[in-house]
Order: sequence, then C-alpha cells, then structure tokens
Amino acid sequence: MNNNVYALIRVSTKDQKEDRQVERMTKIGISKSNIVIEKESGKSTVRAKYHKLVKLLKKGDTLYIENIDRLGRDYDIILSEWRKLTKQKEIIIKVLDTPILDTDQVENSLLGKLIRDIILHIQAFQAESEWDKIKIRQAQGIAVAKANGKNLGRPKSERTEKEIKVANQYLKGEILFDTALSVLNIKKTAFYNLCRIIGEKD
Repeated sequence: MNNNVYALIRVSTKDQKEDRQVERMTKIGISKSNIVIEKESGKSTVRAKYHKLVKLLKKGDTLYIENIDRLGRDYDIILSEWRKLTKQKEIIIKVLDTPILDTDQVENSLLGKLIRDIILHIQAFQAESEWDKIKIRQAQGIAVAKANGKNLGRPKSERTEKEIKVANQYLKGEILFDTALSVLNIKKTAFYNLCRIIGEKD
C-alpha cells in the first residue's frame, strides 16, 4: 500500500494569503492536490477541511505543517489533535519550523521523547498565549477607536455621477439593461444592487 504525503495550510481570515505557505510545501515536492488550505480561526471548532483531511489520513501517511499552531490555537486542542494523529491514526508529522518535533526522528531514546514532549507543550502554550494577546490588542484598538468617535463598520462605497445617471436612465426605461451593463462595465448583480440603492434614494 502506497503512503501519501499531505500538507495542511491554515490562515485565520479570508483576507490573509496562503501563497507563502503553499510555496514552501510545493518546494518540498508535495502535490498541490494534496495541499489542504483552510481559512478558519485556529479557535474554530468547525474546520470542515481539516476534519475531512484527518478522516482521509491513514497509517503511514505523512502530514506537513509549517508550525504547531496550524493544528489550532487552543492548548488542549493542539495536544489532543497531536495525539490523535500520531497515536490513533499513526501518521508521520513533519513540522517545518521545528524539525525536532518530526515524529519520524531516528533518535527515539527516552530522553529524546521527553525533549520533544516538552517542546510540543511549550509551543502549544505559545500558540494559545499569542492568540489571546492578539484578541486583547484588537479589543483595545476597537475601544480606542470608538472612544475617538471612529466608525468601525465597512465604509460605504461612493457612487459616481456616471453610475447614478445610467441607473436612473435604466429605471426610467430610457436605456436597456444590457446597454447599462455595457456602459458601466459591471456585472448584473452589482448593477441590480446599484439600482436598488438609487431607487431607495428616490
């Protein structure tokens, strides 16, 4: 039976880019079809892509992660997932940023295992601690912004005179729908939203 090699890449938000992590994994030789990318908070309990990958993994497979916090941002969850993957699933884990944690280590003396366990626990602690610090800084930033009267909502997009004119022409039946799309060079959904906004203002 052939053993497969996978990579798990996680970014916390949809705005964050995974390109750097993907490049690292492909340089190792991991096929893009075996690179799982999830855009979820490490504190999320949903993580559908991660759980699907875990089900897919079988004994002897190898999973690459950039660092421990790719498994999560919760101390207990990281340790639980590590045990599940290494003990229950019996897969090999390779940690790019901390090679000493690679579970295919030749050095498997009692002392070697103790050192790796200590490092694993320290990094799991750091992962959750850093997440907590990020949330505290975010909360402090929001509080300061609100105190200074800043609007933290998404900024309203400004409509150009051309958009307003074309939308009004369409709403009054002066031009056809396709003509309006062509003039503004926008998609149907965007134009529908524009017309709704203009119509509400009228």
